[in-house]
Amino acid sequence: MYDVRTNMAAAEKTQRYEAFISDVLQRDLRRVQEQREAVFEQQAQVLQLRSALTRLQDAPAPLHTQVDLGCNFFVNAEVPDPQRVFVALGFGFFAELTLPEALRHLERRSSLLQRLSDSLTRDGAKIRAHIRLVLEGLRELQGLQDPPGT
Repeated sequence: MYDVRTNMAAAEKTQRYEAFISDVLQRDLRRVQEQREAVFEQQAQVLQLRSALTRLQDAPAPLHTQVDLGCNFFVNAEVPDPQRVFVALGFGFFAELTLPEALRHLERRSSLLQRLSDSLTRDGAKIRAHIRLVLEGLRELQGLQDPPGT
């Protein structure tokens, strides 16, 4: 026999599941995707820096270049020894490294960023799977809500 209370309980559960999807799972998925995009940007910067350091290895001493002081205001600069560079390590710390040392540092950083990217990709896939699972549960609940014979 069809029970109105069962239908109301199923409707309440449906609303809770929908709220869980929109309030929790989709928010978490957006956060993971934003973090993954930030990692991709860092990977692009590492690749660009690696390319610049590779070209710098072949540069003659002294190196003549232009430096951006800000707001696209450039000045000419001369680097007496282009075989050593300062690398930002993070949190305001820098290390003076030779070009081969800097390239090794970039390789390690690149592999770390790749592992982080892979981890975030897996996390995003898990969240999408949870969303699909909850949506399947919702379809089952909606089947319970429909009275027999409709």
